[in-house]
Amino acid sequence: MKNIFLRLKFVQMFWFLVISAFLQSGYSAGVNRPDSVTVSEELEFSNFSSNLESLMNLWYVQSSVGNDSSLLVGDYENDSLPSQYPDSVYMERLSRIPSVIPLSYNKFVRNYINVYTNKKKDKLETMLGLSDYYFPMIEEILDVYDLPIELKYMAVIESALNPRAVSRVGATGMWQFMYRTGRAYGLTINSLVDERRDPVKATKAAARYLKDMYNIYHDWTLVIASYNCGAGNVNKAIRRAGGRRNYWDIYYYLPRETRGYVPAFIAAAYSMNYYSKHNLKPVPIQIPLTTDTLVVHDNLHLKQVSEVLNVPLQELRDLNPQYRRDIIPGKSKPYVLTVPMQYAGPFIDYQDSIFAYKDSVFFNPKTMIQKPGQSTYVAQAPSGKVKLYYTVKSGDNLGYIAEWYHVGVSSLRYWNGIRRNMIRVGQKLKIYVSPSKVDRYKKINGMTFAQKQRSIGKNVTVSASAAKSKSPATSSGSGNYVYYKVRNGDSIWEIAKKYPGVTDADILRLNNMSKRTKIHPGQKLKIKPL
Repeated sequence: MKNIFLRLKFVQMFWFLVISAFLQSGYSAGVNRPDSVTVSEELEFSNFSSNLESLMNLWYVQSSVGNDSSLLVGDYENDSLPSQYPDSVYMERLSRIPSVIPLSYNKFVRNYINVYTNKKKDKLETMLGLSDYYFPMIEEILDVYDLPIELKYMAVIESALNPRAVSRVGATGMWQFMYRTGRAYGLTINSLVDERRDPVKATKAAARYLKDMYNIYHDWTLVIASYNCGAGNVNKAIRRAGGRRNYWDIYYYLPRETRGYVPAFIAAAYSMNYYSKHNLKPVPIQIPLTTDTLVVHDNLHLKQVSEVLNVPLQELRDLNPQYRRDIIPGKSKPYVLTVPMQYAGPFIDYQDSIFAYKDSVFFNPKTMIQKPGQSTYVAQAPSGKVKLYYTVKSGDNLGYIAEWYHVGVSSLRYWNGIRRNMIRVGQKLKIYVSPSKVDRYKKINGMTFAQKQRSIGKNVTVSASAAKSKSPATSSGSGNYVYYKVRNGDSIWEIAKKYPGVTDADILRLNNMSKRTKIHPGQKLKIKPL
């Protein structure tokens, strides 16, 4: 028994030394930064500001802020609330936050609270909106690993909840993993995939890291500090402090930027709980709160999904930030694709068509662009076809134009680099047709709407033709329309599929609806003019 006990102690000591050595300065999940930093500047050198700026460049953030910018300038219910409070108020509020991690209060914590709730308050409002999407996922993973739920606030100070955040030294993702640490904790990093940007997998890796650190220190504030500067620097600080292991006892022996890390964590916890006391409101972020994941076993380009199912490409990119070139290399091993919930069923129904769609274009080595910063493919003109131009008229949409030229809507979008289905009057569209039918299709550009409809066997009354002079988006119902009565279980996407040349975006625009508008049985929808 004694020999077994000694062997167990040896194994425990061996792994302690391995983890401590590996997590020395430079290999930690956090980032070592220059020592020439003042206390007031620590937050800037923690990459917080740069990550906030890159956060604001995300598509779904820009869309939300652009649609409701009033929230960033203070549309408050109570403008009389003070921006700062007495120390006793902060102390009392911190004591009421459910936490097994000590949330101490001092002048450093107060300074960081001021940064969040005053200097960076517009960014905090954006993070509050994003927390509705990311916090439930982070909390679930922390719970599975039996870790304190309040560790979720580390993602705020690490990356401002930005899965694409990259520091100046290469720390990447929501949890800011360095390359070696990410690989050590099981994250795939290659030319096509960087799982440091995958919010789910990166959070699981961070949870394993934090658990390892707790097995060493058995003190959560030291664990949080080690995430920033590495176990090696924390161990040095403990030795220099005469073996004391309280964070505030070793405070001045830590690297300067790490001294501010725990106060910033406490301030983030305070700010995310008491933002309303500082006249702040969450910005509603236009990112799908309900999503589904699909396992992909073959190579897939996000544009194949986007163009076949009519999902905005940028939305797919934001939901799948780990795919660096928009390519999911499913042939190498199974990978996960995240889509808005309403597209999961259609993906399963049409997956054969999705994988086959333009696969020779998206995965043709001759069309691959070697520059990493650019798209992975270039649009190629169809071989054996003649290029014509069509000038968009008032009332046109891609569905009509595709019918007139007998081409697919997705082909029109691809040839002309069109996102969603947005076209403008006067825009010239490239269209590729058979050489034998050039003379026939050349005439279409000069025809009236009624003539173009008759060319495909559809008659239009004079009143309906006149009604076409108005854009469907602004028509108030004049003229004749095809209507559809909503049935139980219908969706806009499924209804659009019943009408050739009509997309879900067309129906939404014609009925003055948004993607979030709910339809109900018995409702009558305009589908298209007769």
